[in-house]
Amino acid sequence: MALSVNTNITSLGVQKNLNKASDALSTSMSRLSSGLKINSAKDDAAGMQIANRLTSQVKGLTVAVANANNGVSIAQTAEGAMQESTNILQRMRELALQSANGSNSDD
Repeated sequence: MALSVNTNITSLGVQKNLNKASDALSTSMSRLSSGLKINSAKDDAAGMQIANRLTSQVKGLTVAVANANNGVSIAQTAEGAMQESTNILQRMRELALQSANGSNSDD
């Protein structure tokens, strides 16, 4: 009983090159679709780390701006309350002066 092995070296080489081209195409498409220069750490590890740090800083600054805006809103609310208190005190003074006036009587 004889055993024969048939191989097609040319076909295997073509298949290997096709797989490489397919992988390269997939990588290119993922880069194009994301619009990012660095998609993963394997593209540029140092650049990815810098980009992540800058992204974190931007998010932190965005939160800081929101907190500052909230502080301004609180200050404006307090200012409005103090203005209303001032108006009430002025009205109380006016009424006190009117009551102290001798022309007003209990009659």
